[in-house]
Amino acid sequence: MASLPVQDDYTEMRNLKWSPTEKAIARKAFERALQRELEAVMAEAKDRAGKIQQPSDLWELERYLTERRKEIDRQYDYRYSMLVIVFGNLLRQGKLSEQELHGLGEDKLDPIRRCARL
Repeated sequence: MASLPVQDDYTEMRNLKWSPTEKAIARKAFERALQRELEAVMAEAKDRAGKIQQPSDLWELERYLTERRKEIDRQYDYRYSMLVIVFGNLLRQGKLSEQELHGLGEDKLDPIRRCARL
């Protein structure tokens, strides 16, 4: 029985070997994207906090922050077996540029690009 292409892609991603240089490039790109995301959340939180006029507004800010934390925790997964998907999603969303991944091997860039096009 042949395996599904999706399973093959996942197995391929899990078996990728990351050189020390690629690990450093990946970590730097990951941290930059995460930092930009957190800065955007902080700016939004400050804006919302400045508009609080009643207790319900306070709880709405808390809901916003909780939801954003969950989204960020789901999206930013720094396991090497997940980085292709993480980087593909970040590229598609415009939160990371392909230039920031410069130096990664084509064995990583190709599946990242494919993921970004999904």
